[in-house]
This record gives sequence, structure tokens and C-alpha cells, in this order.
Amino acid sequence: MGNKNVVGISMKGGRRDNFIFCLLEHYVDNNRWFLKSLMQVKDEEGLDGNDAIRTWIDEYNVQKMVLDFPLTTPACQHCNLECPGLNRCPQESVTNVNGLINEILDKDAAIRIQNPKAYERERNFDDEVQFSKDILSREANHHILSRSYKRRLKKGFLPYWNRPVDLWVWNTYYDHLLHFFNTSYDSFGNTSLMMLSRFAYLKRHFPKNLELFEGNVNLNLIELLRSKTILKKDIINMSDLDLGVEARLDIIKKIEAKQNIFIYDHDLEILVKNPRAFDSFILAISGQSFYLDKIKSLPEWANPKETKFIVPSFL
Repeated sequence: MGNKNVVGISMKGGRRDNFIFCLLEHYVDNNRWFLKSLMQVKDEEGLDGNDAIRTWIDEYNVQKMVLDFPLTTPACQHCNLECPGLNRCPQESVTNVNGLINEILDKDAAIRIQNPKAYERERNFDDEVQFSKDILSREANHHILSRSYKRRLKKGFLPYWNRPVDLWVWNTYYDHLLHFFNTSYDSFGNTSLMMLSRFAYLKRHFPKNLELFEGNVNLNLIELLRSKTILKKDIINMSDLDLGVEARLDIIKKIEAKQNIFIYDHDLEILVKNPRAFDSFILAISGQSFYLDKIKSLPEWANPKETKFIVPSFL
């Protein structure tokens, strides 16, 4: 069997943003992964950036690509029914998710009714937890819901904005994302119409044998933290203007050792200084984990075969 390779690319931003492709390749002879290429995609004289992407994919015979970009659309985008409204949507994927949300809320309500004092005592304790081991050891929808997650579920599932996989991410990571990144997750929360149009164009030029996956940088970092590959301070310091470079260096060095990856010094410098390059590297790690068969299992209702949404497991 020949060498395996995977590309990570962060697609956040506008049309003129300089995307950076990060290519990891596994060499069978020495059973090691190498960061083989970092390419900055930008419009240059004589070569459009979009054309450069296809040229680069062909040159390196790219097999798999992981993007932080939704590969499927919400239910409303492909629905031809006369719309009865959000609360009466008959689409199976929507009714399934709404049913699951109601089950989670009903279970939480039942526990609160059975023992309201113990319920409030435990929930108050959970809300006071900051970066504790407990927050990393459980899913966000354990038997008692945090106040923030309960509010999120009550806002409901929007079939023009969310996909079923969103609920899986909320169930598994909602509190974690809020604790460590002060953010939530929505499929199209960081995706502009401009980027949707550009990706539709790019996809038409991808080779038919190129396999695409969807990943998420923050979820990967949470899993690295869960496995004790990186530390809490690494994530916290990433957003600091003065400490961000050092934090990215520490994270990359730890991943390099954990995942058996070799990175040349000049590529390491780019990854450390350029946050977009760093994000592309973290996404490429998802693809490596797919090859190693170390990814999280998604339920069927989240449509994993269609979304191709992958989150690595480093345990």
C-alpha cells in the first residue's frame, strides 16, 4: 500500500482571505507522518487563487481533505413543501431532533420535580465549575442540565440554520465550548454567503476521488485536553496577544510527539506565527485520526454518512 495523505484547510473569512493548505503524509517505510507542505492560497499575478488550489491538489495527489466548513445544508435548503412553520415542520430530520430535545428537557424537568433542592444544589455547583476535571469527563447533557445549555435547548432547533449534527455537538461539547472558548456551535454561525458561493465553485473543480470531511478546530483542542496531550493554560493563552505564539508552539510540539509527526523548522515557524496555518494543521490532525481509526462515533440521527463530520479521539 502506498503512502497516505490528508489536507487540512481553514475556510473562515472572505473571498480575499489567504487560506493555507496543510498536507500531512504518512510514509510506510519508517511508519511516520510528515508535514509535507504548507501552501498559502492567494490571488497572484498570472494565477488565480482558486486555480492554485486545484493545481496543488493534483501535484500532491491529495486523497482526503478536512475543512471547517459545512459540507451539507440545513433541511430548509432542499425542502419543496409549502412551509407550515417551524413548530409544524414535517421533515423527518427536524422532527427527530425536536423529539430528542424534548426528551432531554423532560428528563431534566423530572429530576428537578423529584428532588428540587438537590437539583438546584448540584446545578449551582456545576455552574461554579471553572476548568475542572469534571467538565472534561462528562457530556454537556448529563443528568442535570447547566443553566446555559438549558437556555440553548429552549431556543430550539432552526431548520434553516442548524443541522442534526448541531445537536450532537451541543450534547457533547456545549458547556466545554462555553468554558474554554466563550462560544457555542451553529453549522452556519461563522459562514458567509460569500464563502458558500466560493466553496460551491471550488468543489466543482475538485477531483472526483478526493474525499471531503468536516472538522472543527475547537472540538479537536477539547479532545486534546481530554487526553491530557495539552494543558488548560495552552488553550487559555492562545487568545492572549503576548502569549499566543508560545501557546501555539507548545500545542504543536505536544501534538508532534503524541501523533508521531515530523515538522521542519521553517514550517513550524509558519504554524506558530500564523493562526490560520495553525487551524489548518489542527484540522489535518482530524484526517490523520480518521486513517488511524480514532474518531468519535456519531449517532445515525446526526447523519454522519452525509455530513462527514469527524472529531478525533486522542485517548
